Amino acid sequence: MSEIEEKEELVFEKKIEKAKELLEKLSNPDITLSDSLDVYKNGIKELEEAQKLLDEAKLVFTQEEKTNKEEPF
Repeated sequence: MSEIEEKEELVFEKKIEKAKELLEKLSNPDITLSDSLDVYKNGIKELEEAQKLLDEAKLVFTQEEKTNKEEPF
């Protein structure tokens, strides 16, 4: 795994972990409506960014797979 891929994986994992933390905050019965909306928005943002990283990784994987099929051994 390249250094860039390792960094992207760490960023992805951090975003997922952050989303989990935000979900825990939403589970708190004492959270205010205003705070819950802010937490929800932040959670959606983290998940969208994680999805973008996942989509980019999938594209790279697909391109590599295509290149490997086209190149003879």
